[in-house]
Amino acid sequence: MSSKNQVVIPRTAREALKLKPGQQLLVLARGDHLVMVPRPEDFVAKLRGLHREVWPQENGKEYLEKERDAWDD
Repeated sequence: MSSKNQVVIPRTAREALKLKPGQQLLVLARGDHLVMVPRPEDFVAKLRGLHREVWPQENGKEYLEKERDAWDD
């Protein structure tokens, strides 16, 4: 880390993540580690479909409707 608290990301890492100059990163502290990931332009689009495998595929829509109806109780 520089005296201005700036961090240099090695070229191989930048190329692997397809980072561009000026692109924002999310920096997360996990214990004594830092995790840096590219900041999505659209968080909703990035999260859409996440953990899709958790929901049953057969009658998935009916299952979700049943679960959502249970929230109203």
